[in-house]
Amino acid sequence: MQDQVHLTDPRALRAYAHPTRMTLVGLLRREGPCTATQAARSIGESVASCSYHLRILAKYGLVEEADPGGPGRDKPWRATAEYTNWPNHSDDPAVAQAAEALTAAVLENHFHRVTRALEVRHELPREWQEAEVFSDHVLYLTPEELTELGEAVDALVARYRDRGTHPERRPERARRVAFLRVGHVLPDPGGVPGEEER
Repeated sequence: MQDQVHLTDPRALRAYAHPTRMTLVGLLRREGPCTATQAARSIGESVASCSYHLRILAKYGLVEEADPGGPGRDKPWRATAEYTNWPNHSDDPAVAQAAEALTAAVLENHFHRVTRALEVRHELPREWQEAEVFSDHVLYLTPEELTELGEAVDALVARYRDRGTHPERRPERARRVAFLRVGHVLPDPGGVPGEEER
């Protein structure tokens, strides 16, 4: 599996924005190769739906057949990369619009996952509740400083990334943790009442 797949085709960006497809790619990255039947059991979709969405994902290079000789729905699929990347900016309006739609879909997916995590947070041991991070900071940065901050966070996260594909490197008490990084420009104060405090 390569490190990342970079999407620039508007059709690929729109295709990946489908929640079932994002779920399937996540499943294959996390669990490794599986068939449409196995995927259906894992994510609660029909086999026909999973088979269809896996073929669409394969069309745009996000998944591939792990065993090209496998028959029909029994053939295993695997993710082609550990991460998906797409443009933050494009001069092509079609790419820009599709990339923004994908970003919105991913953020909505993260929102639902965080909401579900909060609903069951009380079931976690105290040490995990205390370790979880729910915070935000309002900073005054230049574009260069925001880029530098993002790269510094990425460098810290990179220390732990190989544990996903190498289980033997995980410490005994390690658990899967979603670590989100979002940095966006806020409206100027005075634009929308109360907006700058959110």
